[in-house]
Amino acid sequence: MNDASQHDSNEQAGAEPDAVIVYDGECPVCSRYVRMIRLRDSIGTVRLVNARDGGPEVDAIVESGLNLDEGMALVYGGKTYHGVDCVNRLALLSSPSGVFNRLNAAVFRSATASRVLYPVLRFGRNTLLKLLGRSPLDLN
Repeated sequence: MNDASQHDSNEQAGAEPDAVIVYDGECPVCSRYVRMIRLRDSIGTVRLVNARDGGPEVDAIVESGLNLDEGMALVYGGKTYHGVDCVNRLALLSSPSGVFNRLNAAVFRSATASRVLYPVLRFGRNTLLKLLGRSPLDLN
């Protein structure tokens, strides 16, 4: 199964997920991040959606005016969190299990730190995609 078609193992077959994360499946850092973040203990089932595959979740985010090249999105509790707000919310919701999750929480639970660091992460993603010869999402 390729990365673009994989779903988080936290998702139960046939069950409506408690949260949806829409990310760029061709970005190795984005893909690894969404797979390493531990949310099941704190929020339940999570569906991962590769924005490059399209679908209703991607369409809804794009139609709301959010640019997925500017950041991933989390749909949770009837709200959509995008970019810096998404990373901050994921840090607040993630479980403290594992070194990655503790480090992520230590850095991104602060809204101020998230606002300062997120543009650096986005620049790194865009640079990495260029180095790998991959195009931006360009969904808007």
